[in-house]
Amino acid sequence: MVSKKGQSLSLNAIIIAALALIVLVVLAVLFIGKTTDTAEGVEKASGEASLELTKMKVRYGDCHPADSMEKDFLKAYADSATADEKDRAKRDFQEIVNDCKRSDEKATCDQTSGCKWQ
Repeated sequence: MVSKKGQSLSLNAIIIAALALIVLVVLAVLFIGKTTDTAEGVEKASGEASLELTKMKVRYGDCHPADSMEKDFLKAYADSATADEKDRAKRDFQEIVNDCKRSDEKATCDQTSGCKWQ
């Protein structure tokens, strides 16, 4: 019969595994913390942009900006650092809304760049 004594992990291997686990936990905590900060920042910026978009959607007609145009507005508004840049983003999008509102038939709406019929 073969003796199975001495077939366990060495003390060095246990210490190295424990240190590796501690490092992984610390890295996970740091990563999760930064992710939360980033998510809160994005939510704050996109929340304000979404509110502005909703205000403009109230004035939509049957022909309105396509989803891609709305996404472009949300990005431009959220990326704006100053009030002037935000106003410019709103003015630019309002021009698109007005262009779409001028189309009162589906055929002309679909031909207008960036617009879709509801």
